[in-house]
Amino acid sequence: MVNDITKEPAPYVPPGKRARIDGVKTKALRIIPDDRGWLMEILRADEADLFERFGQVYVSATYPGVVKAWHYHKRQTDNFACVQGMVKLVLVDTRPGSPTEGVVNEFSIGTLNPMLVQVPRLVFHGWKCTGTEPALVVNAPTEPYRYDEPDEYRLEPHGTLPYDWSRRDG
Repeated sequence: MVNDITKEPAPYVPPGKRARIDGVKTKALRIIPDDRGWLMEILRADEADLFERFGQVYVSATYPGVVKAWHYHKRQTDNFACVQGMVKLVLVDTRPGSPTEGVVNEFSIGTLNPMLVQVPRLVFHGWKCTGTEPALVVNAPTEPYRYDEPDEYRLEPHGTLPYDWSRRDG
């Protein structure tokens, strides 16, 4: 699936200038504070444009500077929200024949930019914790994890897809 993708890093294009990968959806999340604390809805069953079905919900912790990548799913759609810290969530479309084949999307999400990102099937994805504290990423995938037959197809995080995880200073 990745054989036709060049291993050269993709040229840097500012996030606002990139095409959105076909099938990727986002939703700005709203924090609702009160005297006791705050609440943030992530995904609702009555959001017809986002909600497909419920599989499970889990949280993944990532330490500062760590990259958790690359993988894709054949059966499940992921719904990611970073609820503590900050991550750079990166998607790479390697789907043959996709209208956005070869497109890379970056999303800086977390406490400073609360957002849900929906990752369609067959799109490689991963993230890097970009903050100074561990990041907590919540996922509400459409399928439960199958321990006996995981729906995960993995690549190494560095040197396998056209993306460089290095920080861009400037």
